[in-house]
Amino acid sequence: MSAPPLPNILPWNIPQNPSTDGEEPVPAPPVIRPLPPFQPPPITWPPIWFRWLNQGAWLVNLEPAASGGQNYDGTIRIEVNSEGRTASGDLYQRPRVLINLPGFPRRWLNLPAPNPASGIPILARSNYRYYLRITQIDEFLSGRTSFTLGFQKFKYVQTNKTTFSFTQEPVDGGYTATMKWTTAPAGYPYPGDYAEGDVVSDKTGQVEFRLKMGRVSQFYRKFTVEMDNVPGSERPLDNGGVVGQNFEDWNSVFGRVGFEVKVVESDGDIVDTEDGYWSLTQSHQTMLARRDASNLDTEWRYYLLATKFNTVNAFGVMFDNSATDSNNIPREGLQVSSHVVTGFQEGWGEWKDSRYGTIKGAYFRTALHELGHAFGLLHNDDGGDGEPPVLDFSFMNQTGRAINRSTAASPLSKNIKWNHADRNLFQIRHWPDVFVRPGGVDFGYASNTTPPITPPDSDTEYEHPELVFKVEPIKDHSEVPLGAPVRVNLTLTNTGEQPVNVPADISLKSHTLSGQVTDPTGKICIFHTLFYLDREEEIKNLKPGESVTSSLTLLRGGQGALFPLAGVHKIGVKLSWSFDEDLPLWVALAETTILVTPPLDKSHAAAAHKLLTTPDAHLVLVLGGDYLEDGVAAIQQALEDETLRKHFAGTEAKRVLKRRNPDFEQATNLVSEDNIVLSDAERAKFRRLGVDSFEG
Repeated sequence: MSAPPLPNILPWNIPQNPSTDGEEPVPAPPVIRPLPPFQPPPITWPPIWFRWLNQGAWLVNLEPAASGGQNYDGTIRIEVNSEGRTASGDLYQRPRVLINLPGFPRRWLNLPAPNPASGIPILARSNYRYYLRITQIDEFLSGRTSFTLGFQKFKYVQTNKTTFSFTQEPVDGGYTATMKWTTAPAGYPYPGDYAEGDVVSDKTGQVEFRLKMGRVSQFYRKFTVEMDNVPGSERPLDNGGVVGQNFEDWNSVFGRVGFEVKVVESDGDIVDTEDGYWSLTQSHQTMLARRDASNLDTEWRYYLLATKFNTVNAFGVMFDNSATDSNNIPREGLQVSSHVVTGFQEGWGEWKDSRYGTIKGAYFRTALHELGHAFGLLHNDDGGDGEPPVLDFSFMNQTGRAINRSTAASPLSKNIKWNHADRNLFQIRHWPDVFVRPGGVDFGYASNTTPPITPPDSDTEYEHPELVFKVEPIKDHSEVPLGAPVRVNLTLTNTGEQPVNVPADISLKSHTLSGQVTDPTGKICIFHTLFYLDREEEIKNLKPGESVTSSLTLLRGGQGALFPLAGVHKIGVKLSWSFDEDLPLWVALAETTILVTPPLDKSHAAAAHKLLTTPDAHLVLVLGGDYLEDGVAAIQQALEDETLRKHFAGTEAKRVLKRRNPDFEQATNLVSEDNIVLSDAERAKFRRLGVDSFEG
């Protein structure tokens, strides 16, 4: 997995004393105001004017100079501010058909280019080929008839939604295009914002392409959000403010972001569950059954479902995470909970002890937070994105942490920043399309880097000297057969003499934990939570001698099976947290090893092979449910194998308990079998569910 190099700001390249000799004054063109908060470029000297690339999305067509070559279509996004421009783009292969008629030479026929009258083009995901990094924009040195555009192409190679790469060196060493302004063909909404020119390879000096580009929108990207709700649950449409003073809705928020948004208020008659609690599976199944449209190759459509509660006890959740769905298309859907009641912390202010759907500001913010996850963004306030925490109450700050930083005098209602943080704005404006669009790369893989578990960065991260973090295999199971999940226990202990605030939850349902497994060949595979939730944060005041404990059941990570072959595997786990605006970002690191033993017989080998090659087996282990048929089949094959059955009996018991009509008898029989392998956390969960007959 790798991301392409992202663009830098290109400073305004304006002559200090432009000569007007031989030039007649020309009236300035109409000013198209940039999106707030940006200002037009700093040109103050009369009487001559120069044309520049205006802010927004420019439809581009790249045609090869050689006949028979492949054409590409896409967009270049131009962001304008007082310092200069930041520009990036994406290219998609234009579909074509082979004409092969008897008696005539074979030839390729390109299908039509995108229609500029449709605005920002939405092109098929399967045709994505290149990311564009703009390196030079020199209109002012070229006069008002032409300009120079420098750019680099980085090729995208994808195996699946978690295994992909961009080339790290630009194709052909980069390109330079000499563009000439001309009147746009019919259909372009901004006829004066159009140019064509030849593209020369910086490596060979030869003309390689013909580039055409015309502005089609003042926005960078466009998307649709469709809203459904159960009766009694509000739709998060705005913040409840006063129009003209502090009112915010989808259009005002994304006007600042630079995205064109269409809000579709759809069905308000979604049948509620018996108890009002919705699982990720139920939310996803409802999305598939009730959404109005689903072709992500013609529209970036996100589905928002408002229900009273969810089963993960959160204000909201992006439920279409890590393909926790039956159609294996990530980042399509999100859910918000209208009937959760807020706590009594002072930071809630007038919103304390309130039903969430009635406090429109917080409710709307949660919808924007979860949509940020659907755009590929991680939380930005806990170091989990590999960057220093941003504590500015922007959308990707977690609500729980924002509450803890707020006070009675300055409650959350006064602190909300109705925008993304600058870092996140740059990402969603200039990341490749496949990082942002629904159905692109899997969640957690849209990033500039994927930081491994490394020693703390001494500038931003600190290990607490009085906290001891341990990870250990569960008792008598430091060796596991190939194909079995690995279960480990976590313990964070205060060995000092003073209380220390730590995360109350250090499981894989928290946002504080991540890890990696190094297999016998040295290959590293990363794992992290499947659940990115917006909820109140629980802090544990850990007294001297006290511990926080949890257990992990590990099978797969984003790059595939965590334990894919026999031999010794090293497991590294990292906790990271920060509860206030003052650094440091605390971290705790721990390691252990596990021995994976080879197959004992043909039955074991076949079952292990099925498990290792079926990603949905992991989702059944985590989520349960009957709808992931391939995953259920892999688990069933493991249950039929004598070696693996004891490792998956607990998984099957959890699955049958998560049905809409739980089968307590079958679950009890499964967990009562001899030598069943369960972690302490799994045993405790079964007891809470009323299944407590353990023989193993």
